[in-house]
Amino acid sequence: MQNFRGSLIRDVVARGVEVFAFAPDYDDASANAVRELGAEPRPHQLARTSMNPLRDVAAVASLVRDLRDIKPDVILAYTIKPVIYGTLAGWMAGVPKRFAMIEGLGHVFMDDATPKGRALRFAASSLYKLALGRATHTFFLNADDKREFVSTGLVAEEKADVMGAIGVDLSVWQEAPPVTDPLTFLFIGRLLREKGLIELVEASRRVKAQDPRVRFVILGDVDSNPSGLSRAQVEDWVGEGLLEWPGQVNVGPWIAQSSVFVLPSYREGVPRSTQEAMAMGKPVITTDVPGCRDTVEDGENGFLVEVKNADALADAMLRFVAEPQLIETMGRKSRMLAEQNFDVAKSNARLIAAMGLPAAASRPGVV
Repeated sequence: MQNFRGSLIRDVVARGVEVFAFAPDYDDASANAVRELGAEPRPHQLARTSMNPLRDVAAVASLVRDLRDIKPDVILAYTIKPVIYGTLAGWMAGVPKRFAMIEGLGHVFMDDATPKGRALRFAASSLYKLALGRATHTFFLNADDKREFVSTGLVAEEKADVMGAIGVDLSVWQEAPPVTDPLTFLFIGRLLREKGLIELVEASRRVKAQDPRVRFVILGDVDSNPSGLSRAQVEDWVGEGLLEWPGQVNVGPWIAQSSVFVLPSYREGVPRSTQEAMAMGKPVITTDVPGCRDTVEDGENGFLVEVKNADALADAMLRFVAEPQLIETMGRKSRMLAEQNFDVAKSNARLIAAMGLPAAASRPGVV
């Protein structure tokens, strides 16, 4: 939480609002980090990938009790299960203002090729409609997601707004020198099929066949998501010499030593990893899909490629192999776009104003 919402919590606390941060799996370090932001950590048991409805119902009942005890004025829920169950819990607990943030559609909206996938999508859509109908307002990171939710009746047009990217702290994510030797392509994210990792590996084979000196690095851990790749599969790619896999690490130093950031995802909200890479002055190759296309001006700070097309991805990579000067010029443009579009201070100010938070509060304000 402190990595992805730390600056928002800090900005809200600075306005005199008391903040309670609900999250699962707090340990001492993460709880202390939240306290240092000025918020109170509150553990809850709403498991991110659980498919057990009885467990979820019990978690919601517990959350309702906690909210009734705290009596907050406002809640802000983000990611799929907190949006659904947190918003419903807030409604049942009588929280006056209930805001939901849709940061992306997630796996269940991408996998409709099987009966199970269609069933999960139907269930998620039904729960979204139930919860968002009880939200005061719903925020989206990109216009495509809002359009889909409105057109399918999951949220009313008048109760939905596009807020843009969450943003990054530009004073922390500072521009780094361009790297051309060795030319290094970097991916950061959960190791899921819909992040485009299969296509990335296929593209790396083609690129390495032309220039074996090129490095491919992926950062992130395996995930319990149904579309998650196995550790054995990733280790096979490492053993084949196609890529390096340091695992889940502090990404800043790895972005600094990279040449080009690559995210061949099937769909995103507005990816934070890309924003971080752009802030550090790295060109970007990503797919022409919702969320991803919001980060790249094609031919200016990188390239947009067709989704699920390993050949198109390899072609874009080979442009940097053939024209390494693009790493510096496009990287400089990435930093400029990050300053214009992804400044977290501006993003926080928009969100805080949209929630109508007061300049000062004398009792709990936001959960």
